[in-house]
Amino acid sequence: MSTVAPAERPLVQSAERLDPTGIAEVLALAATADRTDGAGPLSEQVLLRIRHGADTPAAHLTIRDDTGRLAGYAYVDASAVTDGAAAELVVHPMHRRQGLGRALVLAVVDAAGPAGPLRVWAHGDHPSAAALALRLGFRRDRVLLSQRRSLVEPIPEPRLAAGVTLRAFRPGVDDEAWLAVNNRSFAQHPEQGRWTLPDLRARIAEPWFDPAGFLLATDGPAGRILGFHWTKVHDGGGDGRPAEPIGEVYVLGVDPGAHGTGLGKALTLAGLRHLRDRGLTDAMLYVDESNTSAVALYERLGFARWTVDVNYRRG
Repeated sequence: MSTVAPAERPLVQSAERLDPTGIAEVLALAATADRTDGAGPLSEQVLLRIRHGADTPAAHLTIRDDTGRLAGYAYVDASAVTDGAAAELVVHPMHRRQGLGRALVLAVVDAAGPAGPLRVWAHGDHPSAAALALRLGFRRDRVLLSQRRSLVEPIPEPRLAAGVTLRAFRPGVDDEAWLAVNNRSFAQHPEQGRWTLPDLRARIAEPWFDPAGFLLATDGPAGRILGFHWTKVHDGGGDGRPAEPIGEVYVLGVDPGAHGTGLGKALTLAGLRHLRDRGLTDAMLYVDESNTSAVALYERLGFARWTVDVNYRRG
């Protein structure tokens, strides 16, 4: 363990790994901030890496109060060579407005290195985060919208092209074929288009995973995957999840060769009907604000803006 903060700043400690006690502390801190803010401070990807470890270079930055309790935390991923390092952070609600957020961001800059781009997520688009980003020379670079829709409202029957059928994902059988389609579908996406088999299998191992809600659209005798709608059910637990059970359009993708066939709309409707049939009354999703075609599709299908996450960039 090493110290990455100078004496004039609150003391920030850095570690390559967290022990089980540290993992529990960070997860509890994230859950506390989520209950206070109404938005989880750490993404699912970061939470998975905290719980299960990361196979890429990372730094865990922590600040503790006078009693030794965890007051702030930041995760720094330095694995993205092209886009630079990425980070997410959280400060305990009882320790805000004390300079801890600024100290963590400065420690993130130290950990990421002075050269090259650095991206930091602010979940919830708080004015204080925007002001801090401006003071430290970050610019608003990317906006992720959270949208919601009632499942009580009518959901039209999906219309599939001739020869296209829907079936459930088969773990251990469809993994590599699905991953290839996913990465082609999201080739320009900085996170989703870079998934590996360990990324997929880590989610398959999660308690929420249900292959029945992972719908594949296939075509031809070989069952070629044309697109997919992976749904998720948040059970109202901790770790940044919503307080009430809610369905999610977790990942929706269409192979570039099947664009323009209406498959995206059909898959969306099929997934929403699946979530409704599970007894859920609401659905959520995340979509990049810059993906105007996807935003327009979801709005036509009854989704409306709920919250906003912002990615700030330096360099």
